[in-house]
Order: sequence, then C-alpha cells, then structure tokens
Amino acid sequence: MPLAPASDRDDIPPAAFAHNNATPNYGLDELTCRTALQAYYASVSFVDAQVGRVLAALDRLGLASNTVVVVWSDHGYHLGEHGGVWQKRCLFEESARAPLLIRDPAARGNGTGCSRIVEFVDIYPTVADLGGLKPAAALPGRSLRPLLADPKMKWSGQAITQILRPADSRLPQPVMGRSIRTDRWRYTEWEEGRSGVELYDHSNDPHELTNLAADPQHAQHCRDLRARLVPHAQGTAPLSSFNSSRL
Repeated sequence: MPLAPASDRDDIPPAAFAHNNATPNYGLDELTCRTALQAYYASVSFVDAQVGRVLAALDRLGLASNTVVVVWSDHGYHLGEHGGVWQKRCLFEESARAPLLIRDPAARGNGTGCSRIVEFVDIYPTVADLGGLKPAAALPGRSLRPLLADPKMKWSGQAITQILRPADSRLPQPVMGRSIRTDRWRYTEWEEGRSGVELYDHSNDPHELTNLAADPQHAQHCRDLRARLVPHAQGTAPLSSFNSSRL
C-alpha cells in the first residue's frame, strides 16, 4: 500500500479529502485493500489489451499509417494515498493527473514519453491541427503537435483542475476547490482560500506529502500561482441543490 508519514494529514485542510471517503481506507482491513488494488491493476491490464486490439485492427486494415490515435482518461485514481484516500473527487496529483497518449503516424516523437504539462482542452486543437483543419479562434487549448515532434522541447504549460466538494459532517457548506499544476508546483485553494490552501513542490515532493502554503518563504509562489489560477476557474460554490440554503 502507498506509504505516508503518520502526520501527513496534519497540514491538509479537511476540504481536500473526498466526501465519500470520510474514514481512511473506508475502514477496511489491509487484505481487502490489497485485493481492491489488485482488481484495479487487473482493470488497467484489461483496458490495455483492448487498446491493443484496436491498434492491431488498424494495422490489419492498412489504416495505421493515416490514422491519429488518442487515448485518455477523464481523471486519475487514488489507491490509498495520504493515509487511505481512494477513488477520485480530490485535487491531489493522483486524482487530478490522467493518462494522455497520442500517436500521429508522421510524428518524430512517437514512442517517447513526455513529461510536459498539458490539458484536455489541448486535445481538440491538436486533432484539428493534425487533420489539416483550422479550429475556431480563441480556444482555451493549443495544439500539441510541437511536442509530438519533440517530446523533450521546452514547454510552458499549466493544467487547471476543479471540483465541488459537497457538504458533510466535516464541512457545513459545499466548497469549491480549484488547483493549478505547473512543471514544479501544485497550488490548490478551497473556497478562494477561506477553507484551506495547499502548495506542493513536485521537484522535491512528488507525492505531495508536505504542504508549503503556510511557509512564509513560499508566499510569493502562492501569490504568483493564484494569479494564474483565478482567471480560469470559479472559486465559489454555484447556486445549486448542493447548497439549498443559498437557493
């Protein structure tokens, strides 16, 4: 199971933990958790095999040389990190990050991993570009064609993730969470910071075990990242059935 220091949750705001996982590991014993972990890996292997069948069919039908293939998931998945977090509904790296694989038959970088930060809003501009189409103006995303040619090139990227945290016994009202991930940092705030702020240095802390948001040395980092985040994601809970007192 994933390792975390006993004090890992001490510097994390309550809003950061998914509402459906109030008890670490859902209160299940370790053997049951390991069985769930095994089942997850089996599911990944099954999906991988199905993707292989699609690629094999493209080869068999003579379509592989003129077909762009894109594979992605809508979210990541927790498997017991941070002292027993499972599933999604969080803004930690394991939940916010998702796989994205693109094969363009003409790309020089095929088969090379790319660690640059991109977003799902980049998929449409990329596919349009590769298909010789001109996408609509003023799209939030951009074509990833340069990275397909050179996965190691310099790239100034950021990824925005957002989730509404419903109320429960720990939170009297719904709270909006929004997060920005850059090459080095993840900055997250809940209810515009009123319900907590998180800052993680991925150069030294890839598993996000030390929240640096309260460290005065990193105050400027928080301000800079917040300025990049605010224009792209709403900071307050919407007027909806999640919060009947505001209707």
